[in-house]
Amino acid sequence: MAEPRPSRRALFAVPLFLAAGPVLAQPAPRQPGPRGAPGPRIVTLLGDSITAGYGLPAQAALPAQLQAALARLGANVLVRGAGVSGDTTAGGLARVDFSVRKDTDVAVVALGANDLLQGLDPRRTRANLDGIVRKLKGRGFGVVLVGIDAPAQIGGGYARDFNAVFPAVARAHGVTLYPNLLDGVARRPALNQADGIHPNARGAAIIAARLAPVVAKALAARR
Repeated sequence: MAEPRPSRRALFAVPLFLAAGPVLAQPAPRQPGPRGAPGPRIVTLLGDSITAGYGLPAQAALPAQLQAALARLGANVLVRGAGVSGDTTAGGLARVDFSVRKDTDVAVVALGANDLLQGLDPRRTRANLDGIVRKLKGRGFGVVLVGIDAPAQIGGGYARDFNAVFPAVARAHGVTLYPNLLDGVARRPALNQADGIHPNARGAAIIAARLAPVVAKALAARR
């Protein structure tokens, strides 16, 4: 007998992205450098509430924090947020073609937490992520796939199957995997907002600092 999917009550007890109202960060245009020098390279964050900057001013949200972290590594980069609060991988697949603009150099795909929140079948999550990565690679973009850890307490079998999705997709498409978006931040009250779910400014800074070297490496591989 297949193991039952985790209940919504169980899932709300673990730190995941809350399905708030839709918020889509408006992409900034690429600006030319001074005196004809090359403009910044473009990184687009395709995601849900964390990339939408839920509960944070724009300058403290992940896109701005990642841009600052990349600048500290010496990268001339513009980071665009393309996050919709409450978005699942199915939602990301439906909008990937218009949410990731054609001047993108590297797309960071940070989706799946709301699939977990809703107890969706990991096979559907994998199919949707396969579709997203296939579309992005088909347009010539570099891709960093970002995972999210399912806590074992929601059901060991479900958590195992869900957690296996991200490395499987990364291997299948030969893209870079960042295993857990909330590494170092989840379940740490000082790094999260009052809802206990969304990172606060300090938490977003930690995520950005850990993610930046991975994104910088993906950018360097495309020179």
